[in-house]
Amino acid sequence: MNTNQVGVGRINLSTGIGYDGASDKYATYLKLFSGEMFKGFQHNTIARDLVTKRTLKNGKSLQFIYTGRMTSSYHQPGTAILGNADKAPPVAEKTIVMDDLLISSAFVYDLDETLAHYELRGEISRKIGYALAENYDRKIFRALARGARAASPISASGFAEPGGTQIQLNATNNAIQATTASNLVNGFYEAASVLDEKGVSSDGRVAVLNPRQYYALIQATGDSGLINRDVQGSALQSGKGVVEIAGIKIYKSMNIPFLGKFGTTAAPTNAGDFVGPDMDSAGGTITAAYARSNTAITVTKTAHGISVGDKVTFTATAGAGTTGVYTVATVPNANTFTITDTVSGSVSSSACTYSIFGINNSYGTSGAFDGSCGLIFQKEGAGIVEAIGPQVQTTNGDISVVYQGDVILGRLAMGADYLNPAACVELYVGSSAPAAF
Repeated sequence: MNTNQVGVGRINLSTGIGYDGASDKYATYLKLFSGEMFKGFQHNTIARDLVTKRTLKNGKSLQFIYTGRMTSSYHQPGTAILGNADKAPPVAEKTIVMDDLLISSAFVYDLDETLAHYELRGEISRKIGYALAENYDRKIFRALARGARAASPISASGFAEPGGTQIQLNATNNAIQATTASNLVNGFYEAASVLDEKGVSSDGRVAVLNPRQYYALIQATGDSGLINRDVQGSALQSGKGVVEIAGIKIYKSMNIPFLGKFGTTAAPTNAGDFVGPDMDSAGGTITAAYARSNTAITVTKTAHGISVGDKVTFTATAGAGTTGVYTVATVPNANTFTITDTVSGSVSSSACTYSIFGINNSYGTSGAFDGSCGLIFQKEGAGIVEAIGPQVQTTNGDISVVYQGDVILGRLAMGADYLNPAACVELYVGSSAPAAF
């Protein structure tokens, strides 16, 4: 006797056996996947709601306007009021351009999906969301660090507007000093003072720290009243308590630039060993040196942060290298990477430039964050422009029939940069502050 199968994946009990339209036997499944992807993205990103976000339509960039401060004076009876003599306020602009389309995808074979538990798609969707969110946060945090090193866009003669702030936690550059609670607490109070002095609103001030810094603060501040007494016990046990210092709410993330790297590994063996992979070099044009042997081009740049598989736009400014977009073939060490030229030749040493393909804003190289170890900022510190928010696309119809499966794609088009440098504070360890870029 045949069973009466519940049409879980079918709309209105459709009896179809194909894909797409009224005959789509997986119609409701794809909708479930979309929801899972968005949850994966939203649960894994924190920066999106902490800075200024704008939607970009029908253009490649978005303009933000700055206005400087104005002075006041007493009115003299009988004189016309025609505006301040210094023609204030001075005006400047900041333009944030779009990076290229960011994607994460997976191919799900129909038979695998049939034999496996249905949660297969849900799990893949979450991982796609995580991948997009990780890239999203890393860009924003690097933009904030860049802003902390920048001067105010208002540069008119006779007008003084504050720029970004860098605060030294300790003159020794290592993870021990970067995660010492007393150093961090002192840094927070200094940051709050500086932001007050620069006239930055106290509303929306936040900090983002490495997880080990965050947990060090919870342990050290629990007995001093910096954690709400109502949640103090659970905070110490769960690590999820709200820590607030000098009115600055603290978040933790493995996506901040921390001593030139991201995140933490699962099993640290000693102090400094918990930082994750080098940061990919991103944005802007980077000057380097190269040598070519046959078709192998070796590019030399200290702390380049490049990974195997990255795409770079290579330009030979001298010598005989072939300009073009290449996939990084090998990374022999932290200071060199290789690409495969389209022609053969020999160049002992020459000059070149390169940039990460697809990135149009400058997010800095790995070496630029060697001493960076925390961010404190207000909502105006950085801006995001989004042309395409996190979306899901899947193949269907004839394509699915030909390949007997679906390509599941998450995509996102955004760009980020600092807006108001005065609202950006970077914490660092080392004898000198990280340089502007």
